Amino acid sequence: MTALAIHPLGEAALCCHLPPPATLAQQARLWRLSAALNGHPGVEALTPGMNNLTVGFDPLATDPAALEADIQRTWQTLATNETGEDTPTGRRVDVPVHYDGPDLADVAAHHGLSTDEVVRLHTAAEYVVYFIGFQPGFAYLGGLDPRLHTPRRAEPRTQVPAGSVGIGGAQTGIYPLASPGGWQLIGRTALPLFNPAAEPPTLLAPGDRVRFVAEAL
Repeated sequence: MTALAIHPLGEAALCCHLPPPATLAQQARLWRLSAALNGHPGVEALTPGMNNLTVGFDPLATDPAALEADIQRTWQTLATNETGEDTPTGRRVDVPVHYDGPDLADVAAHHGLSTDEVVRLHTAAEYVVYFIGFQPGFAYLGGLDPRLHTPRRAEPRTQVPAGSVGIGGAQTGIYPLASPGGWQLIGRTALPLFNPAAEPPTLLAPGDRVRFVAEAL
């Protein structure tokens, strides 16, 4: 099993991280670590990230050194992924998309593809939610076909509409809310990804599987 590094993140959190590259197997092991630490005395928050897990604790009631030792012991007890044990078991979510984004033609030209080929490749894959970050409900999705890996825009947009589907490097994702952003926008969905009045407020969670479904314009 890959060694887990742990370092303080302020006075009330520990950051547990693995060396790159980020893989589904490593992400799944961190999810299992998070599940194992849920309810641990003194632990107040567990936040999965890309190749890392932040463990928030009560500094008045928790010895950071003892907590770090407990985390390392827990990590060592986790099963390895030699038999497919890290296969995601989250929900399957289909996301309807109108592929008419302002960067669709540029992404196609960058790879020497037609826009139809970009759509075909983007909808052919099954993606896995690695983690939620950047803004509430923004899911970083692993599993993008290497033929669609595209650098972010040289000049980010000051306003990206909510529901925009984009590509950023080796990942794809959906903007739940309007915000600045530098990903290449290839489509849009009307599916709400964040609702603060709902429980849970985010549609997607780490480990969920996502398929994009092309809709007629």
